[in-house]
Amino acid sequence: MSLTKSLKPGGRHGLSSQESRDPIGLAVAALSLVAQSDLIDRIGLRKRTEQAVFTVTRNGFKTMTAASRTFARGGKKGAPGVRVPAATPKGVFDLTPTEDEQMLVDVVTEFADEVVRPAAAEADETCAAPEALLKASLEIGLPILGVPESLGGISEERSAMAGTLVAEALARGDMGLAVATLAPGSVATAISLWGTEAQQATYLPAFTGDDVPAAALALTEPAVLFDVLQPSTTAVRRGDSFVLNGTKSLVVRGAEAELFVVGAELEGRPVLFLVESSTDGLAVEGDPAMGVRAAGLTRLTLTDVTVPADAVLGATDGSTYLECVRLSRLAWCALAVGTGQAVLDYVTPYVKEREAFGEPVAHRQSVAFMVANIAIELQSMRLLTYKAASRAAAGKDFSREVALARNLCASKGMQIGLDGVQLLGGHGFVKEHPVERWYRDLRAVGVMEGSVLV
Repeated sequence: MSLTKSLKPGGRHGLSSQESRDPIGLAVAALSLVAQSDLIDRIGLRKRTEQAVFTVTRNGFKTMTAASRTFARGGKKGAPGVRVPAATPKGVFDLTPTEDEQMLVDVVTEFADEVVRPAAAEADETCAAPEALLKASLEIGLPILGVPESLGGISEERSAMAGTLVAEALARGDMGLAVATLAPGSVATAISLWGTEAQQATYLPAFTGDDVPAAALALTEPAVLFDVLQPSTTAVRRGDSFVLNGTKSLVVRGAEAELFVVGAELEGRPVLFLVESSTDGLAVEGDPAMGVRAAGLTRLTLTDVTVPADAVLGATDGSTYLECVRLSRLAWCALAVGTGQAVLDYVTPYVKEREAFGEPVAHRQSVAFMVANIAIELQSMRLLTYKAASRAAAGKDFSREVALARNLCASKGMQIGLDGVQLLGGHGFVKEHPVERWYRDLRAVGVMEGSVLV
């Protein structure tokens, strides 16, 4: 399918019936339309406009959660939900993206370059993603990437590889905005992977419709030496319900989220719960961090929050929670690779053009070696991440691969950010250049748990 092909009338995104059957074609076509449109002008990125937003960096806020829409209950309680099959194994070790995946990467990269990056500096300053940019991300189909086609999405098989490629491409524009745009789709993917028929029928129509709710994964907690596999947030059985108590930190767009996937300890095992924002006992406050500020990070407090028995997402033996953590870490690895690539793309021409003592600084061996080392480490990060993603998509055990990828991406990602600042010298310390923001963002990879998954 040509990227320049215009959308046709019919269907939610105006696609022909053949295009709607293509698992990635729908997103590609939608992205293509956005890329050709006057989107950048419409959302005001070419001309800075005044925007009324709460700024947690200056005065903070503390409020109740957003009033949730009424999610229409449906489906048969307890019945297993729809599951997409694992990707067909290629039989050889080949991490080359398929033609459709490469097309998707190309158009998402264009969206990141033309729309996301110009908005990044202001979004970092205000700790909020522009509303128009978030709406544009919905138009291009990001929330339905991991939703089965039979439930209104575009996934015919496990989408871990496609999701990894999309996360990497978006992070080349800005990690914070990438997290903000990917968060709702992460919740939709989680419900697609582990939800019951009733949960899928209740919540997924909202994500596949025109008015997609903000949603967030809430796993991280504000504790010293926090272990994501041993959450302090507790869930206690009380009749046919569960009562949740605890505090979650670094929750993406928590002030506007209408649905949360909350991790809590239930009878000694970590378990996921679906919690609607209208539930009594929820409160949210600003929780700005050093990096990923454009994601609108918040702290979610749960005080005697009562949810029904069917709010449990997946198994209660800890296996679903563990898989969620691994898929989340995989997403953060992809974000690290994308941001690291942005650093490399920025410093390479800089050191060739910047002159000192009558010649480009790239002629200095120490500078050239530092740039080369960034490229080497970045390729190592990418290969490990892709291998873990490919195994996850194929339904294979990827615990070892994602552990290796996260370890490398957390340490080398921070080093790439630091080296990027070093290579710019004094310019690396000022906000005129984006490298200092990328350095702050890359430090989140080893700290953030949850928030996004693929």
